Amino acid sequence: QVQLVESGGGLVQPGGSLRLSCAVSGLPFSDYAMGWFRQNPGKERHLVAAISGSGALTYYADSVKGRFTISRDNAKNMVYLQMNSLKIDDTGVYFCVSDVIFRPREYTYWGQGTQVTVSS
Repeated sequence: QVQLVESGGGLVQPGGSLRLSCAVSGLPFSDYAMGWFRQNPGKERHLVAAISGSGALTYYADSVKGRFTISRDNAKNMVYLQMNSLKIDDTGVYFCVSDVIFRPREYTYWGQGTQVTVSS
């Protein structure tokens, strides 16, 4: 079955950095677009970054542009989210997602999420 397993979350001070990783199995990875959603406390999940199967296309929410970078390694079936200059508002649960379509209305596959807490 398809599995998306996130790692790399934790507690970081404002201005710090974290790198999230997502290990994917059970699907032809390079044929699938990937993304990262964030669920801030008390709010709905929203897409913060996405990348196409080849890596040629990327998308970033305005709130993270210039600070976050999404990347993928198709040889390792991995997707990453490098998060720099972290702000308190970046706190939330981050979900790795996958779909055959780049930025679909609803992603088919979801990971279990990893907590990121930005606090001094």
